[in-house]
Amino acid sequence: MMTSQGGGVDESALRMFEINGIRMRACCQGEGPLVVLCHGFPESWYSWRHQLVALAAAGYRVVAPDMRGYGGTDAPPEPDSYTMLHHVGDMVALVKALGESQAVIVGHDWGAPVAWHAAMLRPDLFKAVAGLSVPFYSPAGIDLLSALEAKGVRTFYMQYFQQPGVAEVELEADVDASIRRIYFSMSGDGPDRTICGMLAPGAGILDATVDPPSLPSWLTPADCAYVAGEFRRTGFRGGLNWYRCADASWELTGAWNDVRIQQPALFIAGDRDGVVAMMPGAVDAMRESVPGLRRAVMLPGCGHWTQQERPAEVNEALLEFLRGL
Repeated sequence: MMTSQGGGVDESALRMFEINGIRMRACCQGEGPLVVLCHGFPESWYSWRHQLVALAAAGYRVVAPDMRGYGGTDAPPEPDSYTMLHHVGDMVALVKALGESQAVIVGHDWGAPVAWHAAMLRPDLFKAVAGLSVPFYSPAGIDLLSALEAKGVRTFYMQYFQQPGVAEVELEADVDASIRRIYFSMSGDGPDRTICGMLAPGAGILDATVDPPSLPSWLTPADCAYVAGEFRRTGFRGGLNWYRCADASWELTGAWNDVRIQQPALFIAGDRDGVVAMMPGAVDAMRESVPGLRRAVMLPGCGHWTQQERPAEVNEALLEFLRGL
């Protein structure tokens, strides 16, 4: 079994699957009821390293894929191959490829909307759901990018990500620095501001970050080296394509407007997470849109990288939730 600290990666735990028209790499640990862990941007299966060890030791079969566009998983070049229906379809096919008929699905950052939508669209398959950092929000009457345009907003970070090639050039110029700066600046140890908001006119995403004089205790040089190594090999286009089809995802999921998630659910976030701050009232609103919500855990001093910054607390909350199903 791989270690839960540092950069010790047991390559034998990584498996390849042919699913939903792509090849998907996943880290697989343990035996028992299936738990699928979905990562966000800019991450990989490795962001779940602590949970893979803890949940497997507690008697669960835990699978953390490189999501579509990342790491060892295929990265189709076209943005329209990254809609939410593609991502949910990937998770459905992965569960079936594992020979299972049900799973608990957990997601962080972009992986959280995948987990929420998987629970919403396939309640027969995903019997419970947990979201980290991003609360559930039912498809609304207007997509986010159009709503921003209507308000005259032009410098939101997601808008900056829309033009193919622009953010890639910035982020790939020095991948090690990009990962180090983004991870630190969006963490609870970073500055009291968020990079997932408005950018200065003409600025890039990294202009809103700072380069730390030293890494926080939860992020080792080996951790940074592994993540940066993956993005040096693959580039950032796959991950950025998730943002570039957000409007298409909104159109395709319109049939589920106002649908509630009825399964048992858990939400975990840091009280210094800029994504949560960007969505005021969203956590409280889940009491209505997610009737099965059992807990909403807010971790003091934690930033955006929930399961990496606070692995012990996240593991405890996940295991309590799983044992209560």
